[in-house]
Amino acid sequence: MYAYLKGTVADKGLNSLVIDVGGVGYLLSVSMNTLQETPPVGEQMKVYTHFSVREDAMELFGFASQEEKNMFTRLLTVSGIGPKVALSILGAMPLRDLTLAIVTGDITSLSRAPGVGKKTAQRLALELKEKVDESELNYVSAASSGPVTPIQEDAAQEALAALQALGYTASEAARAVSQVRGQSDSANDLVRLALRNMAGF
Repeated sequence: MYAYLKGTVADKGLNSLVIDVGGVGYLLSVSMNTLQETPPVGEQMKVYTHFSVREDAMELFGFASQEEKNMFTRLLTVSGIGPKVALSILGAMPLRDLTLAIVTGDITSLSRAPGVGKKTAQRLALELKEKVDESELNYVSAASSGPVTPIQEDAAQEALAALQALGYTASEAARAVSQVRGQSDSANDLVRLALRNMAGF
């Protein structure tokens, strides 16, 4: 119903935000990540939105970025995850870390989100890891620890594409590259290191 709202930040709560658009205040439920990116009260902000209609409630959810909104709607496709739990998952870690946890099947990290147990975390990883698109894999590649040069980042992206060309899934390639990213300026070397890791050497 609403793609986004652009207006003045009128109020900020613990997990909510009010955006004044032409004299109308829209109450949005938001994640901690979005709250952290919200400017001070009185300043302008563009918020991407998701309108949820249920038998007992109508709610508007807000996101600081289109990427966070996309992840939210994807989380809602997982059985047993409603809007509130999806928001808690988004707020439990940076979006890049969440994407990495999904594609690598990091159940421990996913289980840290409030309302998410081990079984739900396993379901998250199982149902969503192949739904991560190419643009989000750039977040995954950048999410591993340690500074890297632009050349190393380019090599990581080339290695990611090469592994997928060899027949590995997006999640398998992302997991393998994240483990060796920054170890070489050569895409060929990264592919070789990734293949060795996957083979257990």
